Amino acid sequence: MIIIKILDNEENSMTNPTFGEKKQDVTYVNRYGVYAVIPNKDKDQIILVQAPNGAWFLPGGEIEAGEDHLQALKRELIEELGFTAILGQYYGQADEYFYSSHRDTYYYNPAYIYEVVGYTEAQKPLEDFNNLAWFPVEEAIEKLKRGSHKWGIEQWKNTHKR
Repeated sequence: MIIIKILDNEENSMTNPTFGEKKQDVTYVNRYGVYAVIPNKDKDQIILVQAPNGAWFLPGGEIEAGEDHLQALKRELIEELGFTAILGQYYGQADEYFYSSHRDTYYYNPAYIYEVVGYTEAQKPLEDFNNLAWFPVEEAIEKLKRGSHKWGIEQWKNTHKR
């Protein structure tokens, strides 16, 4: 079950942060994604997912046809982590432009970032090809491949200053 409580919704009044370089004369494929910042109970580590290519990402992924943010995130967390979650704050949209050499495609990837305030390990992950690991917050930021994911953890940090 996913429960959402949006604490602050100012994304309509500000410009989305943008990462990567948008090249001229390049056709970009839209790839909308939803991702979660999931801290441990002590809020000193963040879980990351390592794809088979070695890159680290926040848990989450592409929003499939017919899904809203919450449906997609619920599916992705079961697939990647085996977790059910309670969502907290929605941090907003961070746009990213990148080239995938694996798919030989340029992508425009709006990333919608949420905080997880509680989770349950409900089952084994459905995807058995990813590596999962907890990292201290600053190390997690360093490891992440996408600027939008780094931005998500920075937003989380700003709301959890000690």
